[in-house]
Amino acid sequence: MAIAVGEERGGAGGTLVETPAVGIRVRALREAMGLSLRDLAERSGVSAPMLSQVERGETSPTLAIAARIAGGLELTLSQLLRLDEDRHVVVVRRGERRKRRRSGHRVEELTPPLPGQRADVSLHRLDPGAVTGGPGDPPLHEPGSRETAVVLEGTPTLVVDGGRHDLRAGDSVTFDADLAHHFENNASHPAELLAVVAAGLRRS
Repeated sequence: MAIAVGEERGGAGGTLVETPAVGIRVRALREAMGLSLRDLAERSGVSAPMLSQVERGETSPTLAIAARIAGGLELTLSQLLRLDEDRHVVVVRRGERRKRRRSGHRVEELTPPLPGQRADVSLHRLDPGAVTGGPGDPPLHEPGSRETAVVLEGTPTLVVDGGRHDLRAGDSVTFDADLAHHFENNASHPAELLAVVAAGLRRS
């Protein structure tokens, strides 16, 4: 990762990130999150034209701008620039997991957002009465995707393509993730499950 000092004003903010891979990485991560340039601009505070130039490799972002872009992608600057990677190994520390929560459904992403990644691992915790599906949740996975979930705690129910499957701690289930589906917790105690989504594996 080459970093050079640019002539822009702003002290440390004028330090440029000199690598074409950054633009490629920003675009791949943005698209993986389902964000448009305008969406990322709103989330990061960096203009859409500037983002477009960075993605195409037409300009090198300053460290200050790169940090704002990283924030818009829910990453640290080190994660965006891959400074925390050791060759082919990427460590996601417990406190650095990407997290989101909605109506009693908490999700922690255990895998790093790497371009070209074909599988994602996430930890889900459902409060009593909570469900994984609904407004604000990620869209259905791409055609051909498969999901395997392992129940770590509780007795959640998987609803997939209209069918209901009651589960309990220790059970695992694999299903076509491009079908309408959600997990729900109808018990009086929390449920927790580990989910692995592999993209584009199912054969028609």
